[in-house]
Amino acid sequence: MTFEELKEIIAEILGADEADITPEANLIEDLEADSLSIMELHMEIEEKTGIKIPDEAIVDLHTVQDVLDAIEANK
Repeated sequence: MTFEELKEIIAEILGADEADITPEANLIEDLEADSLSIMELHMEIEEKTGIKIPDEAIVDLHTVQDVLDAIEANK
């Protein structure tokens, strides 16, 4: 999954402006995600990529780059 593809998913689920979605953006502090939207994001990424990200790894996903790294690590 590319950054652009992830950015579209994040914008859709969080209702965030795509201009605010950078690799350094914090999901909670910058993009105002809550626990439910983080879980929605997790499920959507798994559905679109077919990659399983372990549930216990979710707590370590703080930035958009963390999400990209988790996708890459679990290919």
